[in-house]
Amino acid sequence: MSLLESLSLPDARRRLRASFSASDTPALVVLVVLTVGIVVAGLVAYEWVPTTTLVLPLIIGSLWLGPRTLPWFTVLVCLGVCVMLLAPEVNLNARSAVRTGTIFAVATIILFTSFRRSRLGVSGPRGESMFVDLRDRISRQGVLPELPDRWSVEAVVRSAGGTQFAGDFVVARRSVDDRLDVVLVDVSGKGVEAGSRSLFLSGAFNGIVSALPGEEFLPAANTYLMGQDWDEGFATAVHLHLDLATGDFELRKAGHPPAVWLHAGSGRWTVVASDGPVLGLIADADFECVRGRLAAGDGLMLFTDGLVETATRDISLGIDKLAGLGEGMLQRGFDGAAERTVSAITHTNDDRALIVVHRRW
Repeated sequence: MSLLESLSLPDARRRLRASFSASDTPALVVLVVLTVGIVVAGLVAYEWVPTTTLVLPLIIGSLWLGPRTLPWFTVLVCLGVCVMLLAPEVNLNARSAVRTGTIFAVATIILFTSFRRSRLGVSGPRGESMFVDLRDRISRQGVLPELPDRWSVEAVVRSAGGTQFAGDFVVARRSVDDRLDVVLVDVSGKGVEAGSRSLFLSGAFNGIVSALPGEEFLPAANTYLMGQDWDEGFATAVHLHLDLATGDFELRKAGHPPAVWLHAGSGRWTVVASDGPVLGLIADADFECVRGRLAAGDGLMLFTDGLVETATRDISLGIDKLAGLGEGMLQRGFDGAAERTVSAITHTNDDRALIVVHRRW
């Protein structure tokens, strides 16, 4: 049986797409043919196909070709420009010199960009696919587990500038003994600048929270971050360890804003604060534990400073405003409350994240 016969049609299509996405050879062949065609057409009818037409394959090549093939293709286009100048209809004057100089300037910019991309080794669709994959990995690691009917948990993360990469991320895990661990982390920096560190730490913290008891998570995360030796290698975090059977919880934080506890019985809220240094700054740090029990109807909000602090507003005033919005959850319900709350707060030039845990009646 031949290889093609042994493969099903979907498998063949998948492998074909993979082979094309893994190499820019097909795109290079098409662009070379297009460039040669333009050069030939320019020699025959320069009035209709001037040298500036070669900017088209040059721009397409900068989008589709990798850093290894793009410089050679750029040189080919520049040679094509020189060949087209030999056309009988070409008048070598100031106008043609400006056109030619413009093309060479564009080629120089593309070459410079290609050399910068060579540090990463990918560009174009493959580079975009890589970043999309990184974004999806962060999202998957922050997926909240399914909870019993009497519990709900929602999380919303918004990055600075509306990008898909943020310095805030969520790690969540439900154990076999019906306990929930939720960690909200705020990495130093914001937006795309902190996206790479967020990806790195989200994977590491996900492994730590899955392997260690609740009281050991923040010390282990601090030790891990201390060993990275980053210039801005610090982060704040808040860790909730919740018993889904009884509602008992333990809250620990590391340089993070306090949590807000919404009491359904009284309709009021309290701040749940504990003491602990920022992760990655002090070795062998201690993190204070605050314990409590969520009664039926109660809610707990975990958030980052980008949600409550601005350049013109103190963090305590921001917490008061957030808690006021939280009181509305007790009246209108907790379904979709995290999204409504984040949308109701004025956008800041910082990443924002909110987690709402609710024990239903």
